[in-house]
Amino acid sequence: MPETQFKINPCEDGIRFSAIIQPRSSQNEISGIYNHSLKIRLTSPPVDGAANKTCIKFVAKFLGLSPSQVRIVAGLSNKNKTIEIIGMDESIFINTLTAKIPNLFKESHS
Repeated sequence: MPETQFKINPCEDGIRFSAIIQPRSSQNEISGIYNHSLKIRLTSPPVDGAANKTCIKFVAKFLGLSPSQVRIVAGLSNKNKTIEIIGMDESIFINTLTAKIPNLFKESHS
């Protein structure tokens, strides 16, 4: 299994995955896979929940979802977060990420 393996867990209403948030970046972007987590760079500072709000909006927009379908379920005051996507399964999630970031998963999923 490659070092970059990204873990996605099914949950009752959708999927959950871990993310590492890097606040105060020059732009909002998904920058890769790091330690089995999706690395997300955000322009917001980690103050008064601003980075959490930006994270939810960014992930929702990136995946073409409503912000109400994206929740941070763990790590609200930490750079390591667990994000839940409601109403999306793993294959659609992977396909959406791969379509927008072709090099995100360098190893094939066969």
